[in-house]
Amino acid sequence: MAKRFRLERVQSEKSLVYLPANFDENKILSTIGFGSSECQAEFLQQPNGRNVISISSKLSKELHLPSHIETIHVFTKDNCLHLGPLIGIFSSGFTPFQVRPIGERSFLFSKILSSQSAAGVVPFLFGDGHIDWEHGLINAYFFTDKGWEQEIVPFPNVVYDRLPNRRSEKLKVSKEIKERLEKDYLIPWYNPGFFNKLEIFEKLYNTPEAEIYLPETAPFQSFHQIEQMLSEHGQVFIKPQNGSLGLGVYQIIYDKKNGAYYCRYRDQQNKLQRFSSLESLAKVVFAKRSLDRMLVQQGIYLIKHQGRPLDFRVHANKDEKGEWIISAIAAKMAGNGSPTTHLNNGGEVKTLEEIYPDEQNQKLYREKLEKAALILSNALERQIGGIVAEIGFDFGIDRNGDIWLFEANSKPGRSIFSHPELREVDLLTRKLALSFGIYLTEQTFENPEELFR
Repeated sequence: MAKRFRLERVQSEKSLVYLPANFDENKILSTIGFGSSECQAEFLQQPNGRNVISISSKLSKELHLPSHIETIHVFTKDNCLHLGPLIGIFSSGFTPFQVRPIGERSFLFSKILSSQSAAGVVPFLFGDGHIDWEHGLINAYFFTDKGWEQEIVPFPNVVYDRLPNRRSEKLKVSKEIKERLEKDYLIPWYNPGFFNKLEIFEKLYNTPEAEIYLPETAPFQSFHQIEQMLSEHGQVFIKPQNGSLGLGVYQIIYDKKNGAYYCRYRDQQNKLQRFSSLESLAKVVFAKRSLDRMLVQQGIYLIKHQGRPLDFRVHANKDEKGEWIISAIAAKMAGNGSPTTHLNNGGEVKTLEEIYPDEQNQKLYREKLEKAALILSNALERQIGGIVAEIGFDFGIDRNGDIWLFEANSKPGRSIFSHPELREVDLLTRKLALSFGIYLTEQTFENPEELFR
């Protein structure tokens, strides 16, 4: 089992490792490893009984151990003491500029990498152009007190997938790197792949405990299908199967009393249009829009705050024990006239406490949302290939207090953390995304056949 220690270097041209005072592994150690690097070493007990691990400057250099790392986990396998885990965060869109090496996302990655100390891991950022296959090294980006820096490191213990979009994920070079690191180097790759909204619902419909959270959802077939769903539910949403940020989402509402159809959508600005028939709505709104690869979803009559509909973002993460936990919950309030609660459509983030000032209601709905997210996380993990470590759920709560799943996101956005009261859970979610690498690294040493079967 991994143990965390403070790490220090001592000046020496010998290959020395001083083990912490309470390091009680009953093994004869002869080598030390960091990522894919291993060196012969002499192991000694700390002479003054301190509970830190010290390695000589010679070993630090040979292992390519970054100089700014001060806390680290220790794993033992056979006669080797492994330091780490070394976590490679794989992405694309790099620039030649040191100040912003990955463009607008540099700030996001600086925050993730800054969670190193809290998690006790060694994370770095890299892309396809930073890999030296011949020598098994990577020209990695680190974010330190001095800003962005590059250092040469060995291949990592695990890779955390942070490709920004489906296009980059489908690139031949991205697929080849993933396949080569997994198959040739047995390096686990976690959180691969963006979810297809329709496929997620199809998989969950086969899971009895998940079905209760699922609104009727199906691929778009015809406006006759829309008419039937409107007759049954009163409103429907039409949305892209692979969309994000609330783009291309249409809400259609049928007013039985007046026999009118309303369509709410965003076209540079939020729009609401009234029609006398579904046929006239289709001709105007969808005349120049293809409905291929769209899905149709039952609309839910949501609870409101200040007269505006609400949904809830719930983040689920795997921790360093490999178990699902709920790391963040926030409410999102729709912008005026918007079909979605996204911030770019005028939405606002609220805490659960702001929506439910009464502590009993806070507790009730927190427990309901957490229960739904945990059930769905475990169900999706069983149904989806690859190693899933984080999911962002968008839930609705209807007027009866029932929970409904709208979407599950494998690479959830972080807009909810703009709320000042959510800074603490912002750090928690970033830490957990890295801490899961500890569990995966343990599994590569203890149960590799489970990971790579």
